[in-house]
Amino acid sequence: MNSIQKTARFAGLLYLALAALSAFGLVYVPSMIIVPGDAAATANNIVASESLFRLGVVSNLAAFTVNVFVAVLLYKLLEPVSKSIASLMVILIMVGLAIGMLNELNQFAALLTLGADNLTPTQSQALASLFLDIYEHGFTIAHIFWGLWLFPMGYLICRSGFLPKVVGILLIIAGMGYLVDFTLFLLFPDVTLTVSNFTFIGEVALIFWLLIKGVNVEQWNKRTHKSDTTDLNGRGKEREISLSKA
Repeated sequence: MNSIQKTARFAGLLYLALAALSAFGLVYVPSMIIVPGDAAATANNIVASESLFRLGVVSNLAAFTVNVFVAVLLYKLLEPVSKSIASLMVILIMVGLAIGMLNELNQFAALLTLGADNLTPTQSQALASLFLDIYEHGFTIAHIFWGLWLFPMGYLICRSGFLPKVVGILLIIAGMGYLVDFTLFLLFPDVTLTVSNFTFIGEVALIFWLLIKGVNVEQWNKRTHKSDTTDLNGRGKEREISLSKA
């Protein structure tokens, strides 16, 4: 199998692992622990299911780590289309991952607060609730960059010729969903709609396309050759200019 095809398959596999880890840490665990509007019940759930709560944090951190490798592999795949835009894609997701990782400290803070001996149960529950609220806001801020990195990725896929244009369009729509969630959460907090729950199909499509179909190797090689030729022509022109000045 062509090496770039192996890269595509591996990127799809890691992206699938990322999706599974995120589903567990960001969806399943909160659904079992968090009781909206009830700090006491949430605190009791954390104490009663501390192992599950900790496992959720670990799952999130693992997902963020896997996402780093996904970004690197996607950069390798998409660099021939535009190195600068592919670099922007990586920078955007790295910022989002850094925010997400640091934000997990708020979950640990909530856990440590509930175990503090110098606080009354009411105080510890109130503080834990505050840390979890801060965590939710931090998570929403990370949505900005988790959405933004999908725009250059979608653009590159649309322009690539070796991946389906429709997948790129769906990724751009998914990015819009994240940004809408961020806007609704901060400006209209009473709205409970999560738009990204309906627009994430682009990422799912990319995962399974990479796993099942990979990339069109012939088109990828053409892109790579074109990129190399452009780079060589650019260097040649720079050399001609420097010689003429001399």
